Amino acid sequence: MPLKLVECSPLAQTTSPYCGNTECEDCEVKTIPIVVSAPNHGCYSKQNKNPEQSDDAKISVADVCICDHRPYSPLNRPIISFCVPHELTVTDSDYNEFEMNFNQERRTESDRRKVRRVRKAIFPAAGLGTRFLPATKAQPKEMLPLVDKPIIQYGVEEALAAGCDQIIIITGRGKSAIEDHFDVSYELEKMLEEKGKYDLLKIVRQISDMIFVAYVRQKEALGLGHAVLTARELIGDEPFATLLADDVIDAKVPVLKQLMNVFDEKQCSVIATQVVEGPAISSYGVLKAKEVAGSAGKLFEVIDLVEKPKQAEAPSNLAVIGRYILTPTIFETLSDIKPGAGGELQLTDGLRGLLQREKMYAYVYEGRRHDTGDKLGFLKATVEFALKREDLGAEFREYLRTLKF
Repeated sequence: MPLKLVECSPLAQTTSPYCGNTECEDCEVKTIPIVVSAPNHGCYSKQNKNPEQSDDAKISVADVCICDHRPYSPLNRPIISFCVPHELTVTDSDYNEFEMNFNQERRTESDRRKVRRVRKAIFPAAGLGTRFLPATKAQPKEMLPLVDKPIIQYGVEEALAAGCDQIIIITGRGKSAIEDHFDVSYELEKMLEEKGKYDLLKIVRQISDMIFVAYVRQKEALGLGHAVLTARELIGDEPFATLLADDVIDAKVPVLKQLMNVFDEKQCSVIATQVVEGPAISSYGVLKAKEVAGSAGKLFEVIDLVEKPKQAEAPSNLAVIGRYILTPTIFETLSDIKPGAGGELQLTDGLRGLLQREKMYAYVYEGRRHDTGDKLGFLKATVEFALKREDLGAEFREYLRTLKF
């Protein structure tokens, strides 16, 4: 007998009076043959079809929705689950088994591993910022402001806009200002509220309320690959994004979202790339790649990567930019590679190892990139972002016109 289920709308969730779990409203109803198990908390039991406490340790298919707010079993395996409306009917099939026999595009238990969603984003931020000394002697370079917003916040907002709901920042000694920035500031909020500065209070609270942030301490600066590897326990067996905060990219569609669109289709690691001509190519990791047919020069299958080659030896003009979507296999390859000079683990070496196991794609993103890890790039970004501000742009533009060169 079929059971009526609803497909989740993440913005419309209430608590079910039957199972105590997530139920959706205003969602599209599907009819799916299914069997409901008896979990270890109040839910439907196969025996009497009523809410009860069960000692069974298995997670119910009623725990959460078919959207990506999915639970994990005690063995850390993803479980297909659904919201259960009041019209509950249990089939007579074998206990804790179910089928999904309908034509609409949906995930089965067997292909849950294939169709994965990027939820977590890593920000390596343990570097010393020596290019900006003495400004970075006592503050993180990631907290240097572009107009009135720190560099790293632009990246966090991009990840949030792309759909990530967990941020992992890799920090080191002297980086506590990053944690303080994304934390609640009770004294500041109280002062602003008492003085009636509600516009500033709203800005301050938006930062701390923005997203869940976790921090991992990188005890030594041992390369980008090592920084990524330190987040292994927090990532688990999920695909994830890695963003280098120095690359601030102004784009209508967030660059990370552009990469996610490719990942959703290919289910492989995806790297952001841009065309770099001339001697400047030697400052980047460079791709050897072949264009994917029908992509209009936007999508490439990666064959190899070369770190900062001489211009004459560069395999292409496709430079690697600081946006990656990576599969968890990267942790295995980073663990296998040998440290290079200074004991550093390079992400490029890990990516080359990943290529031996899986396909990898590069996407030529749409947007304007600013290298804020470079003094000149930082100044250019400051000017361009200021000119785009409604509250500053016109007056600042007039000021620039008065300058004599």
